[in-house]
Amino acid sequence: MAKLTIADLKKIKEEYHANQALREGGFRVKITVHMGTCGIAAGARTIMNTVMEELAKSDKKDIAITTSGCAGLCSQEPMATIELAGEPPVKYIALTEEKMRRIFTEHVMSGKPVKEFALVQGHETTY
Repeated sequence: MAKLTIADLKKIKEEYHANQALREGGFRVKITVHMGTCGIAAGARTIMNTVMEELAKSDKKDIAITTSGCAGLCSQEPMATIELAGEPPVKYIALTEEKMRRIFTEHVMSGKPVKEFALVQGHETTY
C-alpha cells in the first residue's frame, strides 16, 4: 500500500472540513437525501453522488447536504427533501440522476419547485 504524503493529508483535511461545513447550520438551502435501507436499495447513493457533483459544479457555499433514515414511503424511494430558508420543505420522490439535476438547477439554485417530481410541500400540502 502506498504511503500518504503531506499533500495527501492536507487534501483529506480540506475535504473533511468542507463536508463538516455542509452539515452545520446557517445555510440558504438544506438538501436531505433519505438513505434508509430501502432508499439505498432503490438508488439513494446515486442521488447523493449527483447532489454532491452538482454542488461542486455550482461552487456555492450556502447549501447544506444531509442524510436521514427511512421516511416511511419505501415504494417512493429514492427521495430527497429540499428546504429553502423561509419556504416550506418539498419532498421529491422516485428520483433519478436526471430528475435530481433538474431539481438542483430549478429548485435549489433558482427557488422554483419542480412540481411534477414532488410528493408534498410542507408537511401536509400535496402538489
